[in-house]
Amino acid sequence: MSQFEEIQTAYQTFTEQFKSIVISTVSKDSIPNASYAPFVSDDLKNIYIYVSGLSIHTQNLNDIPKASILFLEDESKTQQIFARRRLSYECNASLLKRDTATWMIVNSDFEARFGNIIKLFRDLPDFRIFKLTPTGGRFVIGFGAAYEVDPTNLNKLIHVTGESQE
Repeated sequence: MSQFEEIQTAYQTFTEQFKSIVISTVSKDSIPNASYAPFVSDDLKNIYIYVSGLSIHTQNLNDIPKASILFLEDESKTQQIFARRRLSYECNASLLKRDTATWMIVNSDFEARFGNIIKLFRDLPDFRIFKLTPTGGRFVIGFGAAYEVDPTNLNKLIHVTGESQE
């Protein structure tokens, strides 16, 4: 297996070690907000978050349906704090309509992954599920080792070279 194939494989499995994402949104007044949310994903790399309507990031997603999300290697597992492995995606956000077939499947995925608390969320009217659809991203595995996620094929990486900066 070539070094690039190993990196490609690492990218494909990187998100499996996480149960939550860091999510960045912006308000209609251009005020940025960083938060986190537990997630489930599908085979197309869509990320689903189950969030309260009272949270700032939910209000922001309702107003401006875009987010940046981050999967970040645990500090205790990194060999170099300045070069933590990370994957970020730029995403379009869409609210799943409650009780549709897709909503029911995603709700079941949340329940399978996170347990009985999801039954509570399902009965609370302010909780909702957003679908975050990646439009591109970047996978960084160390110094000088950054890879763009191909926006036309989210399963493919493109090595960043030259003067591209993170």
